[in-house]
Order: sequence, then C-alpha cells, then structure tokens
Amino acid sequence: MSYRCRGVRGAITVEENTSEAILSATRELLEEMVSANEIEMEEIASIIFTVTPDLDAEFPALATRELGWFDTPLLCGQEMAVPGSLERCIRVLMHWNTLKRPPEIRHIYLREAVSLRPDKALLF
Repeated sequence: MSYRCRGVRGAITVEENTSEAILSATRELLEEMVSANEIEMEEIASIIFTVTPDLDAEFPALATRELGWFDTPLLCGQEMAVPGSLERCIRVLMHWNTLKRPPEIRHIYLREAVSLRPDKALLF
C-alpha cells in the first residue's frame, strides 16, 4: 500500500469576532482533527482555511504557527456569503499524506458546525 494525499475536513463556530475566539477555536479544531486521525505533522501537505464574511478579526492560519507548525503551507480565504448559511464559522481542508482509505478518515465538526454534516457528527 502506498501513501495517498487525502483531504480531512473540519469546521467549528465561534461566539464572537475576536482574535482570541478565532485562534482558540482553530486550535481546538486542528488538535481534534490531528488526534482523531493520528496525523503526524510531517504528513500534512497543506491546509486551507476559510471563514464566513462576519469573521475578520484574525487569520485562522495563525493558530497553526502558535502550535509550532512552521513548515506547513497555509492559505486563508473567505467563504461564500450565501443567505441563511451558518454564521461565524471556520472551515478547514487539510491535505494529508496517509495510508488510510477515505472511509477511515474522521472529519471533525464542532459546536454549531455539526449542522453542516450531521451524518459525520453522528458517526463519531
């Protein structure tokens, strides 16, 4: 079996648009994604972060630097502003070099973001 680059998804909401809230929630989400999937830092190819338009107090990628992930390529962007969509939400797409097959990967949805993928939230 050989390594494949797989996507690990995650999302979390925050109560307020502050640097502290964004960084704390992002760290919580990343730590849960890594723990649930037994991810080693050197296996992470890159991470894409998006935030809803109502979150602009901080770049969520800064949380990875605070965790000591200095060699991981990161990108932040803004999620589409779809009327009625979930507010104050941080989304993550982590590209991970792994031997695991897609059904073995645990995608993590926390707080109000559980509503984005209730099928995944119920499994774990």
